[in-house]
Amino acid sequence: MTAPAPPAGGNLFDGCPGTGEGEHFETLFANPALRIERIVSHGHPSPAGFWYDQDDDEWVILMAGRAELAFADGRTLALQAGDWVSLPAHCRHRVESVSADAVWLAVHCCAGGGKP
Repeated sequence: MTAPAPPAGGNLFDGCPGTGEGEHFETLFANPALRIERIVSHGHPSPAGFWYDQDDDEWVILMAGRAELAFADGRTLALQAGDWVSLPAHCRHRVESVSADAVWLAVHCCAGGGKP
């Protein structure tokens, strides 16, 4: 029997990537049922005309900064640090605007109990 992996840890705000083109995505934890990632936006909204249309359910919290999400049905949602939103699979959305200091924590899991 192999030894279990040692515990892993860190700080969500340590080692954030510097400014650059677009958002930065980093997987913090993943297994066959779940994926958790840190997203650092640095003021970069989604590209014009781009929509996220994911096969997985997503729960996301804005840990720092401000942002506005836009949805394909015309709704918008303003977020500030501490606000979270649950996005079911295939809920077409985009980051309409975002502050330069925005840090998100996103949890992805498969819709209907499958694998993400």
